[in-house]
Amino acid sequence: MADNLATAPPAAASGIADPAPLGLGAFALTTFLLSAANAGWAPHGGDDIAWIGPAFFYGGLAQFAAGMWEFKNRNVFGATAFSTYGAFWLSLAFILVTQAGHVKAATDVLDNVGWFLLAFAIFNTYMLLWSSRVSVAVFMVFLTLEVTEILLFLGFFSHPTGTGFNLINLGGLAGLVTALVAWYASSAGVVNGMAKRIVVPVGKPFWA
Repeated sequence: MADNLATAPPAAASGIADPAPLGLGAFALTTFLLSAANAGWAPHGGDDIAWIGPAFFYGGLAQFAAGMWEFKNRNVFGATAFSTYGAFWLSLAFILVTQAGHVKAATDVLDNVGWFLLAFAIFNTYMLLWSSRVSVAVFMVFLTLEVTEILLFLGFFSHPTGTGFNLINLGGLAGLVTALVAWYASSAGVVNGMAKRIVVPVGKPFWA
């Protein structure tokens, strides 16, 4: 059931702990690091890219594993969300690493990332709709992520130049908010699962 995402531990019959807090935490941390770079607060190029390692191993591998465990829990929403965004981080890191070794026009790289983000924004749109059946906290994760992805793909398609504030920077700020909301939902899942009751509220679904 989707209702167990970041709200309460799964049924004991599943045999495993709720993987949602891991998936949300992995998503939050990697989003925070990349968004800090997009906002212009952290290095974004050369050998100083802080988010590549976490994108492969935490936002990517750990989150993808959380999605696989959600399949065991029969949580179709969590399985789809975590598996997809785990693959998102693995794919984005792979794109950057492989393109870094080739000479490509800057506009080509920006357009490639723009199309990548547009495709995930389309996926995120229907996940945003269905997240309203999970909890307010999870809905807010997908809502802030929707804003972030839209700002970023528009920013990359606009081919920003110079040092002025642009849509990519604005998308970075929105991504920081997304990370904070996801961390909140993750922390709620951890303590609520430990206490086996609601300690940190996440809000009821908008509709069943």
